[in-house]
Amino acid sequence: MPPPSSFGPPPGASKKPPSSRAPLIVVLLGAVVALAIVGYSWWKGRQAPAVAPPPPPAAPVDTAPDASIDDVPPPLPPLAESDARVRELVGLLSSLPELQKWLSSTEDLVRRFSSAVSNIAEGQSPRSSLSFMAPVGDFQVIRRERRLFIAPESFARYDGVTRVLTSLDTSTSAITYKALRPLIQGAYLEISRPGQRFDQTLSNAIQHMLDTPVPEGDVEVVDAPGGVNFNYASEELEGLSAAQKHLVRMGPTNARAIQAKLRELRDALALPPPDASP
Repeated sequence: MPPPSSFGPPPGASKKPPSSRAPLIVVLLGAVVALAIVGYSWWKGRQAPAVAPPPPPAAPVDTAPDASIDDVPPPLPPLAESDARVRELVGLLSSLPELQKWLSSTEDLVRRFSSAVSNIAEGQSPRSSLSFMAPVGDFQVIRRERRLFIAPESFARYDGVTRVLTSLDTSTSAITYKALRPLIQGAYLEISRPGQRFDQTLSNAIQHMLDTPVPEGDVEVVDAPGGVNFNYASEELEGLSAAQKHLVRMGPTNARAIQAKLRELRDALALPPPDASP
C-alpha cells in the first residue's frame, strides 16, 4: 500500500480537505455532557454533609420542615462569570487532558456551546467558535490506482475526541442537564428567534447528526474546481451539510461511536421530537 500523503498540488503542497477543521460534533456533546457533568459535581459538592438524625422529641413538637433545603441546587453563576468555575471543575473530573485543554483555551464557553449547537441544527459550520478544537496533524490521503482516499491517519486524529466524549456518563448528563438548562437557555435567547427553546434546537441538532450516512469502507475524494480544495467523490456525501461532513471526516469507527452516544443522550434527556424536515 502506498504511504499516506498530504493533500496538495504539487506533491508536498498543502490542500484543504472537504470541510473545515474543527470537529463540530465535539461541541454538541460538549454542550450536553461536559457542562452537565460540571453542574452535577458542583451541585453534589455543595450539598450539606450527612449528619446523624436527632433523637425523637419527648413530646410532639410543631416544627416546620427544613430538610428540603439540602435538596435545592445552588444558584447557577451568572453567564458572564461561569468560565472559571467550568474550567476548574472539568479539570478535577476528567483524567484525560483533552477536555480541559479545549475549555481552557477560550472564553465565553456557554455562549460558544449554545451557538455551535444552533449552527449544527441548521447544518452550518461554526468555525469561528471552534478553532481551539482543531485536530493535531495534517489531513492526509492515500493514492490507489490514480484514486485518492482519506488516509486512516486522518481519521485517527479524532480518536482522542471520541474517547473522551464517549466515556462520559449519560445518566449523569441527563440529570444535570435539567439543572443547567436555565444557564444554557439564557445564552441561547441571545441568538435565537423569539419563542425558540434550546431543548428543541438540541433535539434538531442530534437528529441532524444521526441522519448522517456513515460510509462502510474507504472514503474517496476528488479535486474540487479551482484545485484548492477536495470534494467527496460520492454525490451523497458531497451533498451533506457542512456539519454532517465533519462527522464523516472523523472516520467510520468514530462516527458510529459518536452516533451511538447521541442516541443515548437523546433518550436520556427526553428531548422533544425533532422538527420535521422541510
